[in-house]
Amino acid sequence: MTAQKLTHFIGGKEIAAPTPLESINPSNTGEVIATFPEGTAEDVNDAVEAARKAQPGWAASSPEVRSDILDKAGSIILERRETIGKLLAREEGKTLPEAIGETARAGRILKYFAGEALRRHGQNLESTRPGVEVQTYREAVGVFGLITPWNFPIAIPAWKLAPAIAFGNAVVLKPANPTSATAHALISVLHEAGLPAGVVNMVLGRGNVGDAIAKHPDVQGVSFTGSQAVGSKVAAAAVARQARVQLEMGGKNPLVVMDDAEFDRAVQIAVDGGYFATGQRCTASSRVFVQEGIYDKFIATVAERAKALKVGDALDPSTQMGPAVTDIQLAGNLKYIDIALKQGGRLLAGGAEGLKLATPGYYMSPTLIVDTKAGDTINQEEVFGPVVSVVKFKTYEEALELCNAGNFGLSAGIVTTSLKHARHFQRNIKAGMVMINLPTAGVDYHVPFGGTRGSSYGPREQGFSAVEFYTTIKTAYSFS
Repeated sequence: MTAQKLTHFIGGKEIAAPTPLESINPSNTGEVIATFPEGTAEDVNDAVEAARKAQPGWAASSPEVRSDILDKAGSIILERRETIGKLLAREEGKTLPEAIGETARAGRILKYFAGEALRRHGQNLESTRPGVEVQTYREAVGVFGLITPWNFPIAIPAWKLAPAIAFGNAVVLKPANPTSATAHALISVLHEAGLPAGVVNMVLGRGNVGDAIAKHPDVQGVSFTGSQAVGSKVAAAAVARQARVQLEMGGKNPLVVMDDAEFDRAVQIAVDGGYFATGQRCTASSRVFVQEGIYDKFIATVAERAKALKVGDALDPSTQMGPAVTDIQLAGNLKYIDIALKQGGRLLAGGAEGLKLATPGYYMSPTLIVDTKAGDTINQEEVFGPVVSVVKFKTYEEALELCNAGNFGLSAGIVTTSLKHARHFQRNIKAGMVMINLPTAGVDYHVPFGGTRGSSYGPREQGFSAVEFYTTIKTAYSFS
C-alpha cells in the first residue's frame, strides 16, 4: 500500500513541504503509513497568524453556524468510522474494533460539542446598589495551542479542539508523530464540513513544534496531553507569558480487589484495565492491590487469562491485543519488566523479551508481575504498556494508604461487594476519577476528565467542564 504524503494545514490550505519523517505500521514495520513534514517555528508562526486572523470572525458567528459544522463533521466521521478506524489501527496498533470504537467516539465528541455551542450561558444578578443590573457571560479566549499524544490519535484531538471551536476560539494543533495520518484525517473532515479557513490549523513535526506553540506570544492557551517531563516544560513556557495551560500527564492507576469481590468480575476488570489497548491508556490499571484471602487464586487466574490473550496484527480479526506503538515504547516496556524482576517481582505471565510473529512488529506478551512491593519502581512510574504489577495487602486501610502514595492521581478503582468500603474509597482516594466494580480505564465523553497531583494541572477536560478552560467570563454592570 502506497504511503500517504501528508501536509500541514495552515489558513485552510494544505501546505506541502519536504517529508523526511515517517509513521510506521507497528504490526508490520516494513510498511510506511505516511511521510510528513518536519515543521519549523516559522510554520508555527504562520499557523498562529492564520488562527489569529480567523478567530474574531469565528467568535462573532452565530453559535448555530458553529454547531452545524461540528455536527456535520461528527456525522462524516461516524459514516467513515471503519475506513478511518482501519487507518488508525494500521498506524497506532490498536485492534480494529478498538480503533473503530475510538473513531466513533471522536464523532460523538464533535456532535456533543455541537450542542454545547448553543448552551454557552451566563447569569443575571441583582446588584447591591439600587437600579444597577449585573450580567455575566462567557466569551471566547482567542487562539489555543493543542499538543496531543499518539495513544488516542483521533479522540484526544477531537476532545480538545471541539470545545475550543464550539465556543468561538481558533486552534493550532500539533499531533504526535507516530499517528500523524490519523490526525490529518480528522482535520480534513473538519474542513470538508465547512470550517472557515484558519479556524483549525495543524503543524506536523517533532517536539520543537510543540515548544514553539507553547512559547508563542499570540497563543492565549495551551492544552497538552503527554508525559510529566514534557508537560512541566509546556507549563513553564505558558505560565511565563501568563497564558492559560491545561495538562494531562498520565497515571499509575491502582485497582483494589477485596476478598469479598465478585471473583470472576474482578478478574475481568483487571484484565480489561491492564491489557486492552495494549495497556497504552493513561487510565490503565497498571498496579493491582489484592487482599491476601484471594491473592493466590486471583493472580493464578489473571495469569491464565493473560496467557490466553491473542497477540497479533491489529487488522487480524482474531487479535485481542495489538503491538506497542513504536520500538522506543516496546524497549521501555521491556526495561521496566527487567527492573521489576531485579527488585524481587515474580513473573507469572509474559516476559522481558518481545514476541516474534509472522510479520515484524513491536509485539510483546501481556505481562503479569506479582509479589511486588508498593515502593518498587514498577509501582511508582508509568510504564504505558501491557504490564500489570500486583501487591498483596491485609486490610482495606492498608490498601487505601498504598493507593494514595506516589505522584499520580488520575483514576482509581475498587472491586468489592461492601457498600461501606466502596463509599469510603470513593470519598478518600486521591484521584480525579473513581471506578467502583468497573475498570479504571473507560470513561464517557460527556463528563469531566482529569486527575490530581502529578496527573493533571488546570481545569478539567471534556463534558460540561470544558467551557471553563475555553472561555473567559465577563461581568457587565448597567444603570437604568
